[in-house]
Amino acid sequence: MDPVRNPYAPGAGQRPPELAGRGRELDVFDVVLERIARGRPERSLMLTGLRGVGKTVLLNTLRSQAINHLWGTGKIEARPDQSLRRPVAAALHMAVRELAPRHRAPDRIDGFLGVLKAFAQRSAPTGRGGAAPKLRDRWQPGIDVPASSGRADSGDIEIDLVELLTDAAAVATDVGTGIAVFIDEMQDLGAEDVSALCAACHELSQLGAPLIVVGAGLPHLPAVLSAAKSYSERLFRYQRIDRLDRIAADQALCAPAEREEVEYEQKALDLLYEKSGGYPYFVQAYGKATWDHAPRSPITAADVRVAAPEAEAELAVGFFGSRFERATPAEREYMRAMATLSLVEGEESRRDDMDAAVPTAEIARSLGRKPASLSPARDALIKKGLIYSGERGTVAFTVPHFGRYLRTQPA
Repeated sequence: MDPVRNPYAPGAGQRPPELAGRGRELDVFDVVLERIARGRPERSLMLTGLRGVGKTVLLNTLRSQAINHLWGTGKIEARPDQSLRRPVAAALHMAVRELAPRHRAPDRIDGFLGVLKAFAQRSAPTGRGGAAPKLRDRWQPGIDVPASSGRADSGDIEIDLVELLTDAAAVATDVGTGIAVFIDEMQDLGAEDVSALCAACHELSQLGAPLIVVGAGLPHLPAVLSAAKSYSERLFRYQRIDRLDRIAADQALCAPAEREEVEYEQKALDLLYEKSGGYPYFVQAYGKATWDHAPRSPITAADVRVAAPEAEAELAVGFFGSRFERATPAEREYMRAMATLSLVEGEESRRDDMDAAVPTAEIARSLGRKPASLSPARDALIKKGLIYSGERGTVAFTVPHFGRYLRTQPA
């Protein structure tokens, strides 16, 4: 098989050659766009799921849908050490620039850009004792109009974000379209920023304004939003992005192969689904390795068995190992205990899958420690995005099959 023609694309946020199994999510978003275009009320959208299920790919695809509907769009990736103010200003600047050529009143655009500039400039804090801000914080938006005064510049992120998004929605209304702000890794937003975003979406919803937020994050994102505002459970439409079912996984492998005039034997597809578990990233990784090792079409189960060790070695380094290396010895001990507890009578349980959770009390008991003494390790792992707590008193891995990987590593 010619490796140059290999169609598979394992990568972070890299769109696969065949976006299989996501038709429902795409259809739902089309309905959202159409309803807003007709003045119907709609909720913002939150995508949740483990690492490697294709949330970022889907987020980018939904953005393309919005662009095709002539919406203004902007996208950001949340970071735990960064305020929402600066990146959301850049995203809205991009969105309004897309709408500006179709607006009949340039002064209205300039007026909004003045508000946007004032909002963005409030993010340049001074250091302790009035010292100058660090270089990374000396950011100025590329806006050639003077900053406005008295709108979205109070310094209170909740007040300012409500005013800014309301004004952005008004610009979209003038053009007869909408604005969509896409936020990846949304669980990493700070508590104040999450609260502000919920308040802004609540206000927009009550006004029927044509601006929505589409967020993507780990499975505990609904809990993060609920902790910020109790009404967030009704404010957003939640969609859990899961592993592919067998039909979709086969489609993800076979459709791009058929375009290269290559076929799979049924037993090869059986084995590939067993190895990948239907997780999109793993489907691409095993598909790529199998293609490179297969001598000819049709691809057989024997080809999969030969290629599997290479795919697993690559996953062990790039997907699992890079995350494992970020953990301290204490954190690794905690995760190993989690992995051990996912064994039931010598067989793997499904606790390292999407719905899995291990009681923190069991982890403490297995390590012979008091639960309180393990809180620093647990909290650090959550902050690093290696585990999450979907329910009080339980934790689970954010990465599918991570428990299986840990059980292969020497203590």
